[in-house]
Amino acid sequence: MIKSVCVYCASSQNVEQFYIELARKIGGLLAKNHIHCIYGAGSTGLMGGLADGVLSQYGAITGIIPHFMCEREWNHTDLPELIMVETMHERKELMMKKADVAIALPGGIGTLEELVEAITWRKLGLFDKPIYIVNSNNYYRPLIDMLEKAIDEKFMEEEDRNLWKVVDNEDELFDDMLKCRIIS
Repeated sequence: MIKSVCVYCASSQNVEQFYIELARKIGGLLAKNHIHCIYGAGSTGLMGGLADGVLSQYGAITGIIPHFMCEREWNHTDLPELIMVETMHERKELMMKKADVAIALPGGIGTLEELVEAITWRKLGLFDKPIYIVNSNNYYRPLIDMLEKAIDEKFMEEEDRNLWKVVDNEDELFDDMLKCRIIS
């Protein structure tokens, strides 16, 4: 059963409101489906929207954040559970350990790094759970093209295409996740 998901996403407040609303909708859907949200504990951008969406529906959410980010007051202050760690590496490892699924919403370099690390861990057998790339507004098309090029040019294996699943919006994401939930 899918009981918890790790969500990677942007903290930037300067993005189109469309992306923040996407995160808010996904947060609300997680709560409505009784799926615990685990994320990086940020208060702004997609991170803030995600958390606000979960909290608006009285859902379960855990933020995991390094101490130095709390010292800079980047953390969401309304979270019912906030776990502070020493390093970014500890944060990422704990987020993945606590989750049954990893989801990447649009984001910057941190989100890209987390997503590629999750795919790498899945390839190495360190994370054996589904990974979803939410390609809203075709945001991830260049990365998906690069991954496909790596496979086509034999830097990765043909079956590596199964390491992740691309969906275009929250409806596709939840349709697929809930199918997994029934089968699991």
